[in-house]
Amino acid sequence: MKKVLKYSSNFYVLATSFFLFWMIFIDSNNLINQFRLSKKLWDLEDQKEFYLEKKAQVKAEREELMSNPELLEKFAREKYFMKKQTEDIYVIVEK
Repeated sequence: MKKVLKYSSNFYVLATSFFLFWMIFIDSNNLINQFRLSKKLWDLEDQKEFYLEKKAQVKAEREELMSNPELLEKFAREKYFMKKQTEDIYVIVEK
């Protein structure tokens, strides 16, 4: 017990312990915030991978559409309800 009192009265031990306490719990860059930020970074990296895969998929579909006029016409009719001059469009909405 006497050793603990001896070290706890030392200025450098007190200053170091105060500094560590401040950096771990009170500072704006404390351990809890660092953990949250690293978790958010992992989530964003996962999203980045997903969107890069999605981008490659859309690019491949675009190349396929641009190379095939029949597929392009089908896509335009289904997605944008485009039609020829002599046609009528009927949209059936299911409830």
